Amino acid sequence: MSNTASDDLHSRLLRVSESIAETLKRTQYTPQESSKVSTKDVLLSLLPNTSPPPCLLDEEQSLATIKSLALACALLSSSRSSAHELLSWIPESLALAGESAFSEISREYFSDDNAEDKRLVIELLPVVLPELKEGIEGSSMGKDGDGEEDVSAAMARKPVGYAILASHQLMWFVTQVDKTNLAKVCNLVIPCALTALDHWSPDVKRQGMISFVHIAKAMSSGDLGSYGDVVLDACCQNIASDDEIWIHVVELSVLLVTKLHPDNPRSSWYERIMNEMLGHLERQPRNKERRIAWLTFVEPLLNSLGLFLLAHFRRIFPLFFQWMHSDDAQTVQLVLERVETVVRLTWIRNSPVFTRLVDELVSLYKESSMRKERDEIRPLILRVLKLLRECKRLQFESAWSQYQEDPNLSIVGEYICGVALSDSREPLVVSEV
Repeated sequence: MSNTASDDLHSRLLRVSESIAETLKRTQYTPQESSKVSTKDVLLSLLPNTSPPPCLLDEEQSLATIKSLALACALLSSSRSSAHELLSWIPESLALAGESAFSEISREYFSDDNAEDKRLVIELLPVVLPELKEGIEGSSMGKDGDGEEDVSAAMARKPVGYAILASHQLMWFVTQVDKTNLAKVCNLVIPCALTALDHWSPDVKRQGMISFVHIAKAMSSGDLGSYGDVVLDACCQNIASDDEIWIHVVELSVLLVTKLHPDNPRSSWYERIMNEMLGHLERQPRNKERRIAWLTFVEPLLNSLGLFLLAHFRRIFPLFFQWMHSDDAQTVQLVLERVETVVRLTWIRNSPVFTRLVDELVSLYKESSMRKERDEIRPLILRVLKLLRECKRLQFESAWSQYQEDPNLSIVGEYICGVALSDSREPLVVSEV
């Protein structure tokens, strides 16, 4: 690229950034005193100077200008999926302007009106990621005199707000890379994302986990290579962390272990992850957000474990029995779906929970008569009861015998035994307790 072309590109980049700078300056923003970081100042510092360049620019200087402007666009765009106080003040219109600006930068840089954004993202990764990694590491924990990790020392080096902003920019860049290109840049992306995952701040960890969820969905186990176990270890260390990142820990842990060890339920990773998760759930079984996140994402892990779930029955079913009677319908529906999965996979072999499970399901069926969601809950109960009968007919009939004379359950009995009712929803209307 000639110097004249670089100057022309710089001029066009200035025009792209001017509207963002003007809108940004007009946007009301009061930095939180506790953060010690002004996001607005950071954004303005990234936008190119509006004055003409003092001398002819070479290609390297032009790329540096593009990098800074791209980082500003990434920060603006990432605010759309963040509720953090450092970004929540950014209006939707400004975030969208950042995305439009990035697209325009891509067209200008490649002199191609049809240039895709991801093409510029790939071009920028080698220069952007090292800078973001350094920004995250600036407030990472060091060691105190006793060799322990010291949060206060980390905060004294550099305000954590800068690491939070850098982690949002990292997340944006990583999630722009598609499946085709991600394997080519994994040696750049994964170490940087690991730096975020290892940070002491939950806000930084969250963006690292979102990045890794994208990576895990897009890359094969072969592409992840030796990084797989490193990331799994980081997941295990974060399972018992803050509730605000629990949902991301569960999703990422399940994604990774089922991708890296799909046909090996004997892998120690399955037992370690399952035990860590169950332990965290047992500490606060009434925590609604915690249980819903786990029940939502754990299905692939259950399917991969198969019969090895039997080893976890003594911990899983006490939680299931408690959650079945939760006040919120979402928990009840999710736990019934997961119970059905466990029964289907294990057929409750040689387990003392069989009779208790029948009793709990019958109790829930009766309770559901007072719920407005009973038409969604009751078909799930019936499916599990019928599956239990298919698993162990004699044991089921023994457990069911005490309910045979209950007039409120007569149609349920007929349905389970397959004598009447082809529609699983019919007894929900006619069989009210």
